[in-house]
Amino acid sequence: MEREFMNYDVVIVGAGPAGLSAACRLKQIRPDSSVCVVEKGSEVGAHIVSGAVFETRALDELFPQWQSEGAPVSVAVQRDEIYILKDAQGARKIPGMLVPKTMHNEGNYIVSLANVCRWLAEQAEALGVEIYPGFSGAETLFNEDGSVGGVITGDMGVDSQGNPKDSYMPGMELRATYTLFAEGCRGHLGKELITRFKLDEGKESQHYGLGIKEIWSVPPEQHQPGLVVHTAGWPLSENGAAGGGFLYHIEDNQVVCGLITDLSYSNPFLSPFDEFQRYKHHPQIARHLQGGTRLVYGARAITKGGIQAQPNMEFPGGLLIGDDAGTLNFAKIKGSHTAMKSGMVAAECVAKALDSSADKAIAVDYNQAYQQSWAYQELWMQRNFGPAQHKWGNIVGSAYAFIDINIFNGKLPWTLSDPVADYATLTLARDAKKIEYPKPDGVLSFDKLSSVYLSNTNHEEDQPCHLRLADPEIPVKVNLTRFDEPAQRYCPAGVYEVVTQGEHQHFQINSQNCVHCKTCDIKDPSQNIQWVTPEGAGGPNYPNM
Repeated sequence: MEREFMNYDVVIVGAGPAGLSAACRLKQIRPDSSVCVVEKGSEVGAHIVSGAVFETRALDELFPQWQSEGAPVSVAVQRDEIYILKDAQGARKIPGMLVPKTMHNEGNYIVSLANVCRWLAEQAEALGVEIYPGFSGAETLFNEDGSVGGVITGDMGVDSQGNPKDSYMPGMELRATYTLFAEGCRGHLGKELITRFKLDEGKESQHYGLGIKEIWSVPPEQHQPGLVVHTAGWPLSENGAAGGGFLYHIEDNQVVCGLITDLSYSNPFLSPFDEFQRYKHHPQIARHLQGGTRLVYGARAITKGGIQAQPNMEFPGGLLIGDDAGTLNFAKIKGSHTAMKSGMVAAECVAKALDSSADKAIAVDYNQAYQQSWAYQELWMQRNFGPAQHKWGNIVGSAYAFIDINIFNGKLPWTLSDPVADYATLTLARDAKKIEYPKPDGVLSFDKLSSVYLSNTNHEEDQPCHLRLADPEIPVKVNLTRFDEPAQRYCPAGVYEVVTQGEHQHFQINSQNCVHCKTCDIKDPSQNIQWVTPEGAGGPNYPNM
């Protein structure tokens, strides 16, 4: 099919912190470069979900005058509180002297990462970057020599059977000398590139967590701007799972609350969404939310495998940056600053390559430059944190992390291994304990559909399903038989159902509800579900997550 095309020096897929930082840095170094950013959300920030306690190190380098230039980074952390939740009522506060230093947040800020990205987009456009929200990078464009030559944006106006509607508009080829993939966790193009170029050869399996987050408006008298609370233990520990909770007091009498469930859990009856609803009822958390009103709900997977699972980030014609390559520092529960730095290093390498007029199939020497950056050194220091959590659980794993990071500064002469992929950890349903979750009370806990409503999620109804099954028979014949089809529970948006009609059962996909968290692509035990981009602008529309 003949498509219209546009030529650029650099095309960037994804307007998150990595992609926008790369765009800004490239234009700072090489103002005459033509740079284009495509973003599948309806606007920049619409699909961004993050805690977020923000470390400004990369921002300080990118825009040293960010404070006077109006960056939405204003709520400084005032104090940290870390608790081990022993059960549904009990909690033990961890003294600061026993906390791994990666969890100390002096000098950091509590931000809406979505708003930080909107501000970065303004800076990028002022530098001359072209940004196109509402256009997904649907396919990678390859040159005749096999190198990456850009992306093809998704077709618009296609019905559920794949036929053009009256509103049909074919996607466009965005051709580039270099293409940077900054799609975030489990980017579908990044996933394909990792396979095509064998970028994960010799690496361990990647690991993930599912973060679920809400924003609440609370009474002024209980608002404590700058308070950061982190927890481990209950409720996940009660069901043999790992992860942790967070609660941050931001501006305007608002509190953000969330739970990260490690997707290596083994019980197929576990529901991360319902664990989060239980979490909010713990007295240590409920006291911050009582009397408040829930404003926004969202969910997103995070990449947490560390450098052991980080793929080769460079291939002919392009780079993987940010969480597309797994740059999150899980020991800090922060990834924005390392994602930004990965993008900035990428921009510097690409600028040199463009100046050299070299054949784009020639390496841009990104891997070496990245490994010399503070971002890589930081990830190296915390490399054993995640595997320790998987091996020994939150409590013993954190004790190990204290010794490794605080005492030895991450220089112990070994690297722990964590080779089992998250999708391969489920116990058979017949051998697992069934979990009965309490009904939501409508005050602190809620159901999935009312939660999805607060995410402002919308997809054009008559369009191809973006949740593709390699084999439509597997959900019922394999997953339901072996694991009681866990998609019914691991999805935080009620997308998947097993519907019984008489003696017949079928797997129903409510793709309209999808908040683009990618958990299904990660946790499906048969690896039968592939998440691809829906029509541009579809999905959640987060105001300030």
